[in-house]
Amino acid sequence: AFYKMNVFHWHLTDDQGWRIESEKYPKLHKVGGYRKEKDASMSGGYYTKADIREIVKYATDRHITIIPEIEMPGHSVAALAAYPEFSCTGEHIEVENNWGVFKDVYCIGKEETFEFLESILAEVCELFPGPYIHIGGDEVPTIRWDECEICSNKKAELKIDHNHQFQEYFTNRIADFLKTKNKKMIGWDEILTDNLPSNAVIQSWRGMDGGK
Repeated sequence: AFYKMNVFHWHLTDDQGWRIESEKYPKLHKVGGYRKEKDASMSGGYYTKADIREIVKYATDRHITIIPEIEMPGHSVAALAAYPEFSCTGEHIEVENNWGVFKDVYCIGKEETFEFLESILAEVCELFPGPYIHIGGDEVPTIRWDECEICSNKKAELKIDHNHQFQEYFTNRIADFLKTKNKKMIGWDEILTDNLPSNAVIQSWRGMDGGK
């Protein structure tokens, strides 16, 4: 804090693990929190809500704001390994043990997916008193959406032609929900569109153009 290094961006979920306890969806941390490595060993773990409250207090006492990142709609393999019903295929998948961009993402044509994510974000908002929630939004492959009848029907209903617009629909719905919790949304520069909510914050990891 003395050097103004006073923001802790806490990347809590990804394809390779879910690192935050959820009371409503416990398989997120009990299943999604662990992966089988290439040598067949298991690795993983997660922070309990008590852990997180302790860390938040430690940070607050030192004037440090914690920004939790809950990745969506991509980088979500660990969550979908726990709850495959929120994917496009519904098929069982394993938590990833490699790095990269993977085709299984949240099915955003289903209303149930939004109910799931809003419940998770409500738990996250309760734990973190800071003004920001990071939703990721980066590196979202769209092959599953193109193959999914539910997503195709939703795009037709919304009169959407491109998957970039489809992700924009998703992002704006999540931003609207976060507003009800008095939180501002942060996302990577892939979410940057003309219709992005005016209070959204962009992290431009792909270069200066997103920032400009």
